[in-house]
Amino acid sequence: MDKVQRLRDVSDADVAAWHEVVVASVAHDLPGEPAPTLDQVHGHLATPGAGSRHLLWIARAEGVVTGVARLRLFEGAGRRHLGEFTLHVHPGHRRRGVGTTLLRTVARAARDEQRRTLVVEASSQTSGASFLEANGFTCALSLSLLLLDVAAARGVEEIVGTEHPGYRLTRWLGVVPDALAETFAEAKSSMGDMPTGKMDFGTTTWDTDRVRDMAEVVEKRGDTLLTVAALHDDAVAGFTELVIPVGDGTRAIQYDTAVVSPHRGRGLGLWVKAAMLDWLRAEWPAVREIETDNAEDNTHMLAVNERLGFRPLRQTRQYQCDPRMIH
Repeated sequence: MDKVQRLRDVSDADVAAWHEVVVASVAHDLPGEPAPTLDQVHGHLATPGAGSRHLLWIARAEGVVTGVARLRLFEGAGRRHLGEFTLHVHPGHRRRGVGTTLLRTVARAARDEQRRTLVVEASSQTSGASFLEANGFTCALSLSLLLLDVAAARGVEEIVGTEHPGYRLTRWLGVVPDALAETFAEAKSSMGDMPTGKMDFGTTTWDTDRVRDMAEVVEKRGDTLLTVAALHDDAVAGFTELVIPVGDGTRAIQYDTAVVSPHRGRGLGLWVKAAMLDWLRAEWPAVREIETDNAEDNTHMLAVNERLGFRPLRQTRQYQCDPRMIH
């Protein structure tokens, strides 16, 4: 019988066991895809995301860790109704009720925290999708996961060299410079109109404290945050963010890309993303790939990514459910 334990003080042994389960799960469900390194797992367990806290559980049977679950509880105004979770069961211990037990534990905690919505992502190619649907989750958003070979990206120099009268490029590592913090927060807020399907994500309010907090979380985890922005009259008109995970570092993860509404239609999104690729090639040659995802109805960003050479990798789905429906 598997016993679920809440982790309050995460030990090195807990991190190692968690990592082992996730690596085995990814190898089974998504063969060929890179699994997170031990350092990456440690960073995510030790440091919750900005504007949130998290709860952690492991399932054990006869002293062996069989599954893990993490529930992220958003704290900011407009998102206190929301919980986001990840759940992995070791392939050698599946179909024994481990996943169901962990899911019920997560749902009970979400109810105790007065959350009305649980969200989770699953690849359409794995058994996770059918597991979620069997437990009352509905697909509210379909995403295309894309991958770019950095060396093979198309037209980078030409795009970067294109004139954009009234605009200039800038870039920074980590926390945004003080002089740009306010307009960068405003630019982050402009993402509120991006397609989110029927997801009950709520609203995120970006201010100078939040953009700094987000960057500091990335730094605490040991990852590297790169930002390229297009400025208009010394204000951020558009930007793109990329994170190079600690450890292997050969596959970077695309974070946010946005252009402020009055500046759209001028090719700034493509411009900043090409400039990011130019920067990577020059100073982070170990990064060979960039992973991103787009809502399937976000035709503009899909076109930008296709122009640069991103190729489809797989489909993923965002699921949601009222935790009161899970017992």
